[in-house]
Amino acid sequence: MGKVGKGVKCSVSGCGNEAARSLSTAKVRMAGLSVSSSERRAYLCESHYKEFKKRTKKERKIEQWRFKGV
Repeated sequence: MGKVGKGVKCSVSGCGNEAARSLSTAKVRMAGLSVSSSERRAYLCESHYKEFKKRTKKERKIEQWRFKGV
């Protein structure tokens, strides 16, 4: 059982909701979300994960195109 399953809180500044996903802190910061901790992993609640997906949609699509042609 990981930290999300144990009930860790969201890492975004000002949010105290239960985390739903765990991502790299660098990726979350590149998406423009302000992460309060300096750990390797950033824990996001459902609403912040949805926001992360919206902000990184274009980059994810480009990565798919890059690897699909190989």
